[in-house]
Amino acid sequence: MYRFEVEATASYNHLFVFYMIDAFVTYIQAERRYSALTVRNYRRDIEAFAEWCASRSGIDVAEFDLRCVKSDDIREWIIYRMESKQLGAASVNRELSSLRSFYKYLRRQKIVSTDIFKKITALRTARKLPTFVPESRMETLLDNIREKSGRVELREQVNRLIIALFYGCGIRLAELQGIRIGDFSADIMNLTIRGKGDKERMIPVLPELASRVMTFVEQLRSEGIAVTATTPLIVNDSGKPISRSTIQRIVKAELAGADVQGKKSPHVLRHTFATHLLNKEADMRDIQELLGHSSLKTTQCYTHNSIAQLQEVYKRAHPHK
Repeated sequence: MYRFEVEATASYNHLFVFYMIDAFVTYIQAERRYSALTVRNYRRDIEAFAEWCASRSGIDVAEFDLRCVKSDDIREWIIYRMESKQLGAASVNRELSSLRSFYKYLRRQKIVSTDIFKKITALRTARKLPTFVPESRMETLLDNIREKSGRVELREQVNRLIIALFYGCGIRLAELQGIRIGDFSADIMNLTIRGKGDKERMIPVLPELASRVMTFVEQLRSEGIAVTATTPLIVNDSGKPISRSTIQRIVKAELAGADVQGKKSPHVLRHTFATHLLNKEADMRDIQELLGHSSLKTTQCYTHNSIAQLQEVYKRAHPHK
């Protein structure tokens, strides 16, 4: 097995690996404006790689020299993650993306001179159609939400508001958590969302959803919860922001309550938003802008859902099926 040749020079700081990881994390936080979840994943991926490199060389990770990594080591890392850790191609590609970005940063900082990822290509992955909720099931879920309108417990109101925002605006989970009351226009008919890379986009708010938002904010005030422009919208009955895992549990429970089958997650509602718009003949570029996709290619995956739906209708209805 290949071993790293660590240079034991007086000028080399054995803690340099930690310093450079911290510097890179600061860079993607402050300059690239990556989300907290992305930053956490990048740090975890890079640290896991450094620990693996050190262990196979029989040294402590603090002694690992970033400059000694070669393309062959990256290939062995890929094999190790897929065979020993049973990771799929998509998961490995995500880790490779973290390492690729890190070593690109090191090249800019003149720490390394060669591009060790030049001959490393992403693993091929099977194309998966985005999971979405059929319109009939979504209508059942929306009916459940409407039944809970009016004066009910704050906890019930926020649960329904979470579903309404995911489906009505097509936003990501992190974007939902980032909504502040001041992000809505004065009439609540437009919402400013800060997406990946801190890019802003404007999303129109349908009247029914706008009314629900106004009712919720009024209830926050009536229950003594301070409401300002910087107040997070999605809070619990103590006025504290709701965690990512709690939002995921709420969505799962609400979808299950409407007898939705298959995967139940906030991203499923985002996919549902896009698929239903496309099925109603919305323009692909408009959907791209609403979703905050930087590339139209990313949005085009929803055309496959529409084709699959047409094929299913064809199979059920054609007289010579």
